[in-house]
Amino acid sequence: MPSQSTPDPSRPAIAVLGTGRMGAPIAHNLLAAGFEVSVWNRTAERAAPLAADGARQSSSPAEAAEGAGLALTMLADGDAVNDAMSGPEGALASLRPGSAWIQMATIGDEWTQRLATRAAEKNVEFVDAPVSGSDGPAREGKLVVLASGPEEVRAQLEPMFDAIGRKTLWLGPAGNGTRLKLVLNDWLASLTEGVAEAIALTEALGLDPELFIEAIDGGPLGSPYAVTKARAARAGELAPGFALRLAFKDVGLALDAARERDLELPITEAISRRWQQAIADGHGDEDVSAVIAVASSRVAV
Repeated sequence: MPSQSTPDPSRPAIAVLGTGRMGAPIAHNLLAAGFEVSVWNRTAERAAPLAADGARQSSSPAEAAEGAGLALTMLADGDAVNDAMSGPEGALASLRPGSAWIQMATIGDEWTQRLATRAAEKNVEFVDAPVSGSDGPAREGKLVVLASGPEEVRAQLEPMFDAIGRKTLWLGPAGNGTRLKLVLNDWLASLTEGVAEAIALTEALGLDPELFIEAIDGGPLGSPYAVTKARAARAGELAPGFALRLAFKDVGLALDAARERDLELPITEAISRRWQQAIADGHGDEDVSAVIAVASSRVAV
């Protein structure tokens, strides 16, 4: 983790709302880049280490947003984001007109549009900017930022995005970031389930699954993500970089968006059913790669 830098008074103060697995390293990297950062988390002790690193810990989102030029939300779902931004204790009560709200959580198409409307009612610029990458890239400042929103705030936000990511894709109007994130997470789900079934088939055919992994590693049929997740699952390393319950939520958001557009996603529908069962079997708080281990465990010996 980068060390803390002295705050740069020329940069806007940032309120980071949500300091969990993704929000905490994002806040750390903003501090290291010289931003003044205030933090809030529903479970206060999860924000305490950031206070030790120089952030201002707040008891409410409204308090965190006092004096901030930017608010950043990285929370579990649309309801949590809405709760943090709305009402007398919400951050929108403190943000000045013309300031910007960077919404980075994966909340789906419908919630994104609802929150954009709420921001407009308060004369706050809404920037839809979910990120691609799990907690490892977040710690290393190597996320991919999927930014969408008003062009006029782009120059102001680029230093912030550079502090937390290796690349920023500017995608046009707010909402496009969320839509691309749904596509990417649907692709992640397909890759993960595909690896799970391929390893299960390898075992059922009496072969060592490592042979499959070696065959795809570095080749056109493989990907670094698939190989990494396969080897982690085989080793029983299931500490959540991206918890299965959250991946399942994102699969549901992709299906919702597809249904609204009369599009069928039969593979995603099947994945949703299989992952719902894996969660019911107690794997929801494990890494998404748990589905690889689960599929292997069901192979008849």
